[in-house]
Amino acid sequence: MIPRLAMVLAAVCVLQAEDSSPRKVQVTNTQKADLPAGGLLRLKHSRGEVNIEAWEQPGVEITTIKSTPTAIAEAGREKARKRLEQVTISVQREGDELVIGTDSPRRHGLPSDVDLEYRIKVPKDTRLAVENGGGEVHIYNLTGDVQASVGSGTITLLLPAGEAYAIDARSTFGHVNSEFPGQEKRRKWLLGHSFLESSSAPHKLNLRVGYGDIIILKAQEPAATR
Repeated sequence: MIPRLAMVLAAVCVLQAEDSSPRKVQVTNTQKADLPAGGLLRLKHSRGEVNIEAWEQPGVEITTIKSTPTAIAEAGREKARKRLEQVTISVQREGDELVIGTDSPRRHGLPSDVDLEYRIKVPKDTRLAVENGGGEVHIYNLTGDVQASVGSGTITLLLPAGEAYAIDARSTFGHVNSEFPGQEKRRKWLLGHSFLESSSAPHKLNLRVGYGDIIILKAQEPAATR
């Protein structure tokens, strides 16, 4: 019996040691909201990583993840949780528009030291208006109009290959790469890059990055089954 008791006590000690070891503090929240067909999803003051993908269900599912940039020792986790709680993310319906707003307090004149990630699922024909201060914006398989801006980071779109898009994509300090047709244009001294397709296509892409790249890719068509 004594050896078994010793093994149990050893296991408890290991678990306690793992619990007290430094690790990131994370808060995850998922909520759903209604949005009419062809409605507008607007992200205001977001930052960090934004992933928006089409799904076959009505309405919108929004998962937000707030976390500390680094691992936190046990003694500092409660303070870290309070810091995460200071960053608030609201979801409000305004007519045919769904607004996701982020309120992030500033510390010493700089954004709060909290990492943010947004994972959003929307109907395929949803229109987007994304305002991201810094980070990455990834958009998958949507057919609605897209207006997106990133202060510093990357915009990536993976769009249905069979659709046509009027494209106005510009990076002040970076590059624009598109698998869809259009005309490239560079500014003097190789600073800045734009990609334009000014046709009367049914879908419009208006994309802006201050420092970083814009990538527009064609989604692979599913293989035909026999």
